[in-house]
Amino acid sequence: MQSSLISKIEKAKRYAQQPERISISDFEATFRGENSTHRISCRDGKWNCTCDFFAQWGHCSHTMALQRLLGAMLPSEARSSPMSE
Repeated sequence: MQSSLISKIEKAKRYAQQPERISISDFEATFRGENSTHRISCRDGKWNCTCDFFAQWGHCSHTMALQRLLGAMLPSEARSSPMSE
């Protein structure tokens, strides 16, 4: 393997251990829940999920799971949830 590629792989490993370097702004995801598959999005720090619970409460297990998973990579307004209060 070329030495330049090896150094890029090592750099990628270091970056992967520092998620605070990454800032996610807008995204969409598919979440396969226990009962159904849902579309989740985050736009301008605001969450949306196609599940019925989110429609009523403005948060759900799907969005809270992504908040835990993505943590510091999210904009500050997208990090807050009932589980962080």
